[in-house]
Amino acid sequence: MNSENVTLCEKTVSSSYIRQGSQARRGHEQLIRHLLDQGKCPEEGWSESTVELFLNELAVMDSNNFLGNCGVGEREGRVASSLVARRHYRLIHGIGRSGDIAAVQPKAAGSSLLNKLTNSVVLDILKISGVRSVASCFVVPMATGMSLTLCFLTLRHRRPKARYIIWPRIDQKSCFKSMITAGFEPVVVENVVEGDELRTDLEAVQRKIDDLGAENILCVHSTTSCFAPRVPDRLEELATMCAKHDIPHIVNNAYGVQSSKCMHLIQQGARVGRIDAFVQSLDKNFMVPVGGAIIAGFDESFVQEISKMYPGRASASPSLDVLITLLTLGSNGYKRYLSERKEIYSFLAEELKSLASAHGERLLHTPHNPISLAMSLDGLQASSNQAVTQLGSMLFTRQVSGARVIPLGKEQTISGHTFRGFMSHSESYPCPYLNAASAVGITRGDVTLCMKRLDKCLKALKKHGKTAGSCSTEPQADQEAPDEE
Repeated sequence: MNSENVTLCEKTVSSSYIRQGSQARRGHEQLIRHLLDQGKCPEEGWSESTVELFLNELAVMDSNNFLGNCGVGEREGRVASSLVARRHYRLIHGIGRSGDIAAVQPKAAGSSLLNKLTNSVVLDILKISGVRSVASCFVVPMATGMSLTLCFLTLRHRRPKARYIIWPRIDQKSCFKSMITAGFEPVVVENVVEGDELRTDLEAVQRKIDDLGAENILCVHSTTSCFAPRVPDRLEELATMCAKHDIPHIVNNAYGVQSSKCMHLIQQGARVGRIDAFVQSLDKNFMVPVGGAIIAGFDESFVQEISKMYPGRASASPSLDVLITLLTLGSNGYKRYLSERKEIYSFLAEELKSLASAHGERLLHTPHNPISLAMSLDGLQASSNQAVTQLGSMLFTRQVSGARVIPLGKEQTISGHTFRGFMSHSESYPCPYLNAASAVGITRGDVTLCMKRLDKCLKALKKHGKTAGSCSTEPQADQEAPDEE
């Protein structure tokens, strides 16, 4: 409310009361002013009333909310349902223009400001989380797989003769399909087993470069966050190799923002070698609905080139969701989530190790994976060929989500390429296992309840002869599929 309106209010209500209310409003406005001035995530989170005041201020700057607006075009921000309009805070125009997702819209100053501020706040969070030298980023309304595809398509204009992408194997369909969709031929490099861990075969990567020729390779496509016993790729070595051969390097950092170790690997890789862009999911790292990702890099011009590759305007929903979340949490609140996640990772490791020992199994030793853990299922495999997959079904029907049970010898064909030992990231991993992860937002209660239900399932399999057939009363629900990002 401007000063003239405040003065008019004093004609109706006592001036002392109005001044008090005006001072309270200025408290909200000061927080907004600081955000607009600094473009960084506030240290302390905002109240819902401050967030909603800010969003309403943005919305009235868009043409669809102008009093007396007369729209005669094909896209005027018309919304038939008031419920839909409220759900989006009346920010209807989306972000970007037909030629550039980062461009300012003349009809939508508020939505354009939302877009710019979101990218600025997210960049601040990436720096706080460990990648201090990141130069630029933008939120894209696509999940991780399609965002990777956008990166590959951008590189095509820089390397028109290249047709191959070197890819240390990670058994997630969207990672593989992101390369196929972009029109390139993935060159799968099998991982090597070191102890219990699956690690990058650097010698094999070098051989592929020598065999194919650096000029024919679009990029190396590496991974940080992954399911144990696979661990993050050797990013520093790969980045050095890419710099030496002048090959671009794209990193799939799907849920790595929540891990200081994953972010450190990216920072170090960029310091000693070459990383052109790294991509991370919004929902996995910031606890918002699925449908958005962050594309970031160390060369601002290349990140802008990627953003211009996106055709047409885009939904503002992912940007709105993550901005609301980060303004509500503040950087201190987000850091608390990260600290709690790390603590619960240790708790999960202890609980899983104890449970594994009680059932004659063991916690696989995967110290290089900071998020995911794995427990062997050798005894279960020995008792029955069906018992391992039966365990996955039992957990799913008991509402344990996210746990993955990996049997031996599964095959999967994706776009003509057959993966042997699919879901285990290896053609010949030596044992079946169960995955569990400590991801941002997890609680100690989640771990405790999961261990209790897992213990009951393992006991039930033993009690009923350790065969899937003896558990015929168990609903045959499919095991939850591995996360596709």
